[in-house]
Amino acid sequence: MPFRCAVLDDYQGVATTLADWSVPGEELEVVSFTEHFGNEDELVSALAGFDCVVTLRERVPFPATVLDRLPRLRLLIASGMRNSVIDYAAAKANGVTVCGTESSSTPPVELTWALLLGLARGLVEENTALREGGPWQSTVGADLHGRRLGLLGLGKIGSRVARVGLAFGMEVSAWSQNLTEERAAEVGARRASSREELLSESDFVSVHLALSERTRGLVGADELALLKPTAYLINTSRAAIVDQDALLAALREGRIAGAGVDVFDVEPLPADHPMRTAPRLLATPHLGYVSRANYERYYRQAVEGIRAYLTGAPVRVLG
Repeated sequence: MPFRCAVLDDYQGVATTLADWSVPGEELEVVSFTEHFGNEDELVSALAGFDCVVTLRERVPFPATVLDRLPRLRLLIASGMRNSVIDYAAAKANGVTVCGTESSSTPPVELTWALLLGLARGLVEENTALREGGPWQSTVGADLHGRRLGLLGLGKIGSRVARVGLAFGMEVSAWSQNLTEERAAEVGARRASSREELLSESDFVSVHLALSERTRGLVGADELALLKPTAYLINTSRAAIVDQDALLAALREGRIAGAGVDVFDVEPLPADHPMRTAPRLLATPHLGYVSRANYERYYRQAVEGIRAYLTGAPVRVLG
């Protein structure tokens, strides 16, 4: 009987082309699913006949209610070395080994700047007008040089975003609950004394915090009200850090200049979700980590993880 592996949410249909899925001495059968499963019953039904599942980022939760219903599952491989939607205790109780892969912070840094620049220079509006025979120039771009970039979070991703901002000639401020002046100075940023100060003084605010109970809802209606009417908000981190209803209200009422968003409270985003039609919003379908080099890393190390597991020496074990 072959060792059967399911690859979830392979939206672009590239998983089997970016890695060599052969396992010496073993018959490995790989099935790629290009559509997202809408509920646990659909997921369990689809995965019932698999020994291994490869899941991308935190797109698909694996709580006990799923793991308890997959008796054949033995190996779960997640991209990245941290995953908040896998119940590790339930995996262990069901004899499921959970492994991860390395992940580069470069793609989300680059996407953050794609969104920020797209907003600042009205690229969507201008491109649409040019293609559809609309007006020749209808927006006045926002300058970056000399403006303040405020970063909520100055970790691995935030610090790299900061350095790009400095290269554009921006003033960079940062804030997080544990950020020190010394750490901020290491990347050329100034530590804001408070979240409120950072929000009220910045021309561009970018979110780079991990989601936790401390950061959930960190930017709500009161915080958004502190932003300048000419300010832009960018979130490539986690949707729940920014109150989605409050953000929609700020965009609809024109209380901020715009927002660039790559993460949503429900993914994939339903066709009738209000984020799809919100004004002043530049949105992408959670592309933060989606790049060829990163996908090659994910899938090649997933295969490496399968090979290691089958030899009895699993690598990059999580939980």
